[in-house]
Amino acid sequence: MSTLKPLQIDVVSDVVCPWCYIGKHRIESALALVPDVPVKLNFRPFFLNPWVPREGISREAYLTQKFGSVEAYKGIAGRVVAAASEEGLVYKPELVARQPNTTDCHRLILWADTIGKAPEMKQRLMELYFRDGGDLTDVNVLVQAAADVGLDADDVRKRLATDEDVARVSADAQEAAEKGISGVPTYVFAQKYAVSGAQDPNLLARAIRQVSAEINAEAAE
Repeated sequence: MSTLKPLQIDVVSDVVCPWCYIGKHRIESALALVPDVPVKLNFRPFFLNPWVPREGISREAYLTQKFGSVEAYKGIAGRVVAAASEEGLVYKPELVARQPNTTDCHRLILWADTIGKAPEMKQRLMELYFRDGGDLTDVNVLVQAAADVGLDADDVRKRLATDEDVARVSADAQEAAEKGISGVPTYVFAQKYAVSGAQDPNLLARAIRQVSAEINAEAAE
């Protein structure tokens, strides 16, 4: 029975950020390298594109506004697709037709957390978006994704039709921005140390071991 104090890791990220998709896999790989270290992993919201309206916009309009043109994104996309592939993940940018506002996605992750399924909910949404080109602005897609991880479909449909937790998700994302987090994913260890970017699992594993040792040494004093 471990008497070590669990290390809190807050993963600040967005479901439509390809490096966050890769970064989620890498932090999970890092945790597998340090199975003896107790960790409490939390997924915190971030809005990569807060300017996208709640109903979303066409992918073409989004890429043109953000990168100058659809063509301009292709070179960037190629590198990300390759990096995802190295992790065993699939990213098919050509399938994405609609760019969502991710408020509702973050609400689903929050609600899934109440049944201990936040990582599964996040993974499902990311796979729908990156691998399948799913429309995350479509309430039916969101409800099905929630049902896939064990949430009640009818309940989720009703809740999505309200403003429940919109303010909370927005405040959490705003708090991250106010703390200076501008690039995601960012991993915050023990609410003290931040590591930005989809870092190598070995580096993350070393950080986990180091900070865990530090907080447990402090607790023992």
